[in-house]
Amino acid sequence: MSELIWERKDLLGLEDLSREEIEFILSTAESFKEVSSREIKKVPALRGKTVVNLFYEPSTRTRVSFEVAAKRLSADVINIATETSSVKKGETLIDTGRNIEALKADIIVMRHNYSGAAAMLARHVNLSVVNAGDGWHEHPTQALLDIFTLKEKLGKIEGIKVSVIGDIAHSRVARSNIWGLTKLGAKVTVCAPKILIPPGIEDMGAQVTDDVDEALHNADAVNVLRMQFERDESNAFPQQLEYFKNYGITEERLEKAKKNIVVMHPGPINRGIEMSSEVADGANSVILEQVTNGIAVRMSVLFLVAQANEFIKKNEDTN
Repeated sequence: MSELIWERKDLLGLEDLSREEIEFILSTAESFKEVSSREIKKVPALRGKTVVNLFYEPSTRTRVSFEVAAKRLSADVINIATETSSVKKGETLIDTGRNIEALKADIIVMRHNYSGAAAMLARHVNLSVVNAGDGWHEHPTQALLDIFTLKEKLGKIEGIKVSVIGDIAHSRVARSNIWGLTKLGAKVTVCAPKILIPPGIEDMGAQVTDDVDEALHNADAVNVLRMQFERDESNAFPQQLEYFKNYGITEERLEKAKKNIVVMHPGPINRGIEMSSEVADGANSVILEQVTNGIAVRMSVLFLVAQANEFIKKNEDTN
């Protein structure tokens, strides 16, 4: 890979990133992963910086992962719970962002229930914005940690076959994975009941099937998504037991797949709906490794956007 200088102050999604930029984030994450194995799990890369976690939706894994990542870079971390903040008094997202900027914070890590919210905020503030999931649009760091884990397990991304199974229609994880994996040369198949396959998904470069056994056949990895039953406003989703019978990943189904197929899930897992406990805890599962790798990937992202924004500000000051 040729020399690349990271120039983006924000990370909003993988759709707009080049293959080289994605690889640059992953290679930087490789160097940061070693930090977590040290007795003192810290480096001074972001000492003096402040990272604000601004989450408009519930989260455990992503928020804690970003907090751990920031602290391992020696940044100060502030968590804002919107249910007890001025948001409840009617404050707009842009006003919230500008107030955080006025407090001299450096990075906002934001999860929001509306697609495009992170990009809108990034246009109105000069600090860095990292998208931790926006509506049904993208969840870039989840896809990056998924890809990082796959590369660790399989040794490459180019040419591998990955099946994404579950609630594709409502999944920002699926979209970011499709963008990232296809740009790195993987072949992606999405699988779900027809009602949960959104129109135009083929245009992103994915193949489509509603047959789970077909999706598992010859796949090197399967990324199983959470069924978002809370989105089922029209009562059109399959019932939970029906879904598990037709699409749940079980030991019996994996016996027909490649022996060393990698099993992934972004969490939280609905055991007995998306996959059995035997699969979730089995030898093929890398679910906990994904959680561990998320710290290194998010350290990489926080470091790169902070570095780029510092460079941008210095250039503005000299011009």
